[in-house]
Amino acid sequence: MMITATEFKNNIGKYLTLVGQGDIFITKNGKHIAKLSSTAQDKVEIAKSLFGIIPDDAGDLEKIRGERLARYETTAIVD
Repeated sequence: MMITATEFKNNIGKYLTLVGQGDIFITKNGKHIAKLSSTAQDKVEIAKSLFGIIPDDAGDLEKIRGERLARYETTAIVD
């Protein structure tokens, strides 16, 4: 379900009740700004939806993590 931010603000109680039936996307100026979802959602199904995001040929995750963190390391300036 998609609703505007104004509609959500004016009828928050109604949408807090309806969120148990499915996700509610809140829009502002035609753009999605928030997603309201139930805490009772099946966490396993949510996790399954994430499989395949990282390609198999991405390499070693520890190596990737090290490279990412190395970008933020600072080198000491020696006088």
